[in-house]
Amino acid sequence: MAGLLIEKRIDRLIGIGKKVEHVKKYLPTGFDARFYPTTQAFLDDFQELVFRDEVILLKGARQFEFERIANRLAIKFHKTVLEVNLSALLNNLRVYQSQLGPGTKMMVMVKAGAYGSGSAEVAKLLEFQNVDYLGVAYADEGVELRKAGIQLPIMVMNPEEATFEALVRFRLEPEIYSLGLLRNFFDFLQNHFAQNVEARGIADLRLRTELPQSAIHNPQSAIQLPIHLKLDTGMHRLGFEEADIEPLLELLKAGEAQPVFIVKTIFSHLAASEAPQHDDFTREQFARFQKMYAQLADGLGYPTGTSRPMRHILNSGGIVRFPELQMEMVRLGIGLYGVDSSGLLEDRLQTVNTLKATISQIKNVAVGETVGYGRLGKAERPMRIATISLGYADGLLRRAGNGQFSVLINDRRAPLIGNVCMDMTMADVTDIPDAAEGGQAIIFGKDLPVQELAACLGTIPYEIFTTISERVKRVYVQE
Repeated sequence: MAGLLIEKRIDRLIGIGKKVEHVKKYLPTGFDARFYPTTQAFLDDFQELVFRDEVILLKGARQFEFERIANRLAIKFHKTVLEVNLSALLNNLRVYQSQLGPGTKMMVMVKAGAYGSGSAEVAKLLEFQNVDYLGVAYADEGVELRKAGIQLPIMVMNPEEATFEALVRFRLEPEIYSLGLLRNFFDFLQNHFAQNVEARGIADLRLRTELPQSAIHNPQSAIQLPIHLKLDTGMHRLGFEEADIEPLLELLKAGEAQPVFIVKTIFSHLAASEAPQHDDFTREQFARFQKMYAQLADGLGYPTGTSRPMRHILNSGGIVRFPELQMEMVRLGIGLYGVDSSGLLEDRLQTVNTLKATISQIKNVAVGETVGYGRLGKAERPMRIATISLGYADGLLRRAGNGQFSVLINDRRAPLIGNVCMDMTMADVTDIPDAAEGGQAIIFGKDLPVQELAACLGTIPYEIFTTISERVKRVYVQE
């Protein structure tokens, strides 16, 4: 213990619990250490403690409720919290990894702030778990991860011409889905970057840190930036079609002859992998993909085997339902966050995200009185109304109001009454006598699945997660 404190340059220790004080005898003489029997005892003494310009690690069993300490320490004071359980996320990752065949790699999608959970925090955990690739939607999401220290390969699904330089600078790998995009990217690499490399002889320190290692060790090979080819096999969103194969091959051969890029993977997107009624279409998509892939790989002169670009087509639902289509890599998305679109892993996945709000005030409302904007909430009996710290600016859409959805307060359902406001929502707690100001309301979590809110709003869990506002504080817990 003493050696660890010195090595890690820890200058203060606060222990909570009746057993932890025994470490005191192992601490260096004069070391700043305080001990409290309970979390509440620490919070009672909180005003006497001064924290300034410090990095604070909270670590302990869930029974100690250290999230209460995190809330007291937090810079953001908005009372609504999205609790992200990293232990549950890790469990879900391992569940999906257990579905993979030997040698199959995994790309994990962390776009849209890791589905609202916080991209940097989730990406760091995934990198520690040795996943193979990360996927983001836009280049700025990838830049954010690089600035956070993430070193994993990152595929950018929607690269834009204005971000080409950032792609190269931050070692981000673009998805190429059209002839026009490929031409523009090829021209950029030739005219803007390849010339700089030749002129400077890769002597510039900035280029040395930002170029792929292959370009640094072999200047004659130029850049060889990895790219990923997207094929449209029936989704009809983005991707090359069969008619594009010949002109695509011409451009690819020119790019590899320079060489300025290398095709790392070729992939497609299934339209309905989770739906059994569309299984014939899913297999038809796969057949198209295999045909188009063979045309590209053969046309580029890749020999069969490991030297060919990796293939991937399966998403979360497909990983479970079509194991025979795993090929070299799969893409894990919503399943990581505990939502099983296939319905086959529900018993093994754990809830990652819990959205919590605080009861700000409780009012007694007489018969005939109304609640909220538009006077749409009417008291048909004497009622107790709890105002909770959550509104549509936080991500709870107005459609949930007027009795359409119920939050969970003290393990009981409390129907929303009246319109959802921008920053607040009212709930009927007449039948929850122990509901109190300062208490907690659960909007979704383990005991109130996000699927219920999604069904109420006529949408899907993806949209619920990704519409949670940035002003909602993310608190990360790990057991």
